[in-house]
Amino acid sequence: MAGNDSTAEVALMQEPESPRDSLEGLSGRFASEEPQSASPSTFIWALSFAAGISGILFGYEYISELAPSAFRGMLVTVSILFVTGGQVIAYVLGYVLAQQAHGWRWMVGLGAVPAVVQFGFLLRLPETPRWLVKAGKEDVARVVLKKVYASETSTAAEQVLKEIRKEILEEEAISKLVNPTTPGNDSWPLLTQFQHRMTELLFVGGNRRALVIACMLQGLQQLCGFNSIMYFSATIFSLLGFTSPILTSLWVAATNFVFTLIALLITDRIGRRAILLRSIPVMIGGLLLCSISYHFLGFPTESANVLEHIQIAGYSPWATLVVVSLLIFVCGYATGLGNIAWQQSELFPLSVRSLGSGLATATNWGSNFVVGLTFLPMMEILTPVWTFALYALGLKK
Repeated sequence: MAGNDSTAEVALMQEPESPRDSLEGLSGRFASEEPQSASPSTFIWALSFAAGISGILFGYEYISELAPSAFRGMLVTVSILFVTGGQVIAYVLGYVLAQQAHGWRWMVGLGAVPAVVQFGFLLRLPETPRWLVKAGKEDVARVVLKKVYASETSTAAEQVLKEIRKEILEEEAISKLVNPTTPGNDSWPLLTQFQHRMTELLFVGGNRRALVIACMLQGLQQLCGFNSIMYFSATIFSLLGFTSPILTSLWVAATNFVFTLIALLITDRIGRRAILLRSIPVMIGGLLLCSISYHFLGFPTESANVLEHIQIAGYSPWATLVVVSLLIFVCGYATGLGNIAWQQSELFPLSVRSLGSGLATATNWGSNFVVGLTFLPMMEILTPVWTFALYALGLKK
């Protein structure tokens, strides 16, 4: 997934001759291609379809259900570490291929390589033990658990299997209380099952609180503006007068990778809540410093055509401070919110885990859509000063 998304992002931000060129994006590149080239709309729809497919994959939920509790947080973070590592590789490849004619084609096409490799591994993965027990395949679940707990005592797998049985019985009892059975034939079993799960998710207090927390974390993860920096870093750095936006953006991706690695080492030791309480103030500080730096760079603080205010004359330490402030923000994000939100499945019981995680993930993608759609208009209308101040205010709330 990392390679797919990141190479497409880098293809959209090849070295621009100016910030205006970076905003024009692929439309100008398609116009300069040979007549038989695919239309921009076909290209965008293809990317949208691929992103939609990746959006329905619940990799983090699978890890959380299968992994031993002592390593659950670490293994989810390892998965995110591969994503951020893929972003670094994508930026490096993007920088190299941007110098070549039609390099954007290679950028997008190479994104299929990790997807093919990942699909090959997926074919060998088993179902999760909890799902197998719930489906009445306890013998298969026992085999899977013995492989997962192969390094522990011979009774470890049986103990976990016993706990899964107990959990499922408790959840079924709660489900019967919330959704009492009614006589008669059910002509729409899937719809009825969805209604029962939704009722259980929304009307059982613990489940409802878990849903609120998961959706808030996922929404906050996107509405803080992190992906705006990843998507439009070429525009941001071009506004500051940097001649190599992709190379500068590589610093952002590398920082994201390094601090995700740090999160890998500390998540299970310190705890999720403690990490969030320490990392979010760092994110707020980075965004406020970025806003202040843009102010002293001379950018207008009222509605104006900001994109005409480009190429700062000579060297300015405030331009460097913008980059430093964004790196501080990324440090806080990668250590906390970028990882913790994806451990959402730990909040839900098995009976509503898929539905709860699905709704939280939908909140993530919906917020991502809003941020991606509004960032450039906000930079134009509110100016960079207030855009980054607004992101900081959202985190403070």
